[in-house]
Amino acid sequence: MSSSLGTLYKVTTFGESHCKGVGAVVDGCPPGLELTEADIQPQLSRRRPGQSDLSTPRQEADQVTIYSGTEFGRTLGTPIMLLVHNRDQRPQDYGEMSNIPRPSHADFTYQMKYGIRASSGGGRSSARETIGRVAAGAIAEKWLRETYATEIVAWVSAVGDIEAPPADIEQISRTEVDSQTIRCPDPATAARMTARIREVLDAKDSTGGVVTCVCRNVPVGLGEPVFDKLEARLAQAMLSLPATKGFDIGSGFAGTRLSGSQHNDPFIQKGTTLGTRTNYSGGVQGGISNGEPIIFRVAFKPVATIGIAQETVDFDGKTVTLAAKGRHDPCVVPRAVPIVESMAALVLIDMALHQRSRRPGTLDLRG
Repeated sequence: MSSSLGTLYKVTTFGESHCKGVGAVVDGCPPGLELTEADIQPQLSRRRPGQSDLSTPRQEADQVTIYSGTEFGRTLGTPIMLLVHNRDQRPQDYGEMSNIPRPSHADFTYQMKYGIRASSGGGRSSARETIGRVAAGAIAEKWLRETYATEIVAWVSAVGDIEAPPADIEQISRTEVDSQTIRCPDPATAARMTARIREVLDAKDSTGGVVTCVCRNVPVGLGEPVFDKLEARLAQAMLSLPATKGFDIGSGFAGTRLSGSQHNDPFIQKGTTLGTRTNYSGGVQGGISNGEPIIFRVAFKPVATIGIAQETVDFDGKTVTLAAKGRHDPCVVPRAVPIVESMAALVLIDMALHQRSRRPGTLDLRG
């Protein structure tokens, strides 16, 4: 099973939805970084279940413990092992579904691939696996922030067919995003999104949405053409998340409607270096970061496990009616926000370490 991401900053996640715990091992974190659980916990707390009545009622504090890789609050350059215990396990909720592959879930494909699967909560296909990613991403983000002043902010930009107006990507902050339970920074749109999620929750249904993310103060030169272009690595990272169905960067699919003269980003002088007047490229040109904000969007499908009775078949091919039990989000995007931020940090730190190995010394923000 492919449970590792990255090369120089390599993260391996472990654990299933209803086992004793989940977490990650980080290999390649630079030594000397001040690091305690307090640096990691805020992002895990933003990701945890039970934050509001809009999310799964599963109650988990998701308290992280650092088991190795630090001494006296500083990283040693050795592997960092991070563990979060599962406290609110209910594998019995899935008993009657053990022989029924849930529609649009991973039950069927995991069973066919491995000949066995964790029948409770989806096992490794559960979003609970992302705890390890978020913990490792929080470490990566701290290093990026202290090294380059990099800022990564994601927010909910759509729920179903409700879209928020464009945000100010130069100014938007996590404080602004978290001011709304739905994590959409526009209050009027947030209210409409909240109402929509309550509707599908009451109907025992689900809905999808879009998370937009901006990465500011990213050094020039990150990305390894031709196959490890920065946008390719970001796309892989985002599409490895549960429930993702789409990724676009910069102008994305909308850019196909423009002419080249409209879409090109002319260069201008910005202080002591060059920048671009517009940013249809989304901060990446030729697969390499150009110093402008990196802006991308991730599409999440409606949650597959719903309470509405559906006619399907069991693994023996017998027609059954399934009304899934268990505790599930009616819409994943509010809790996906810190996960998207963390995955972006994991890609950026790995690419930054590659570039630093090519050009020893501190990489300047503009290369």
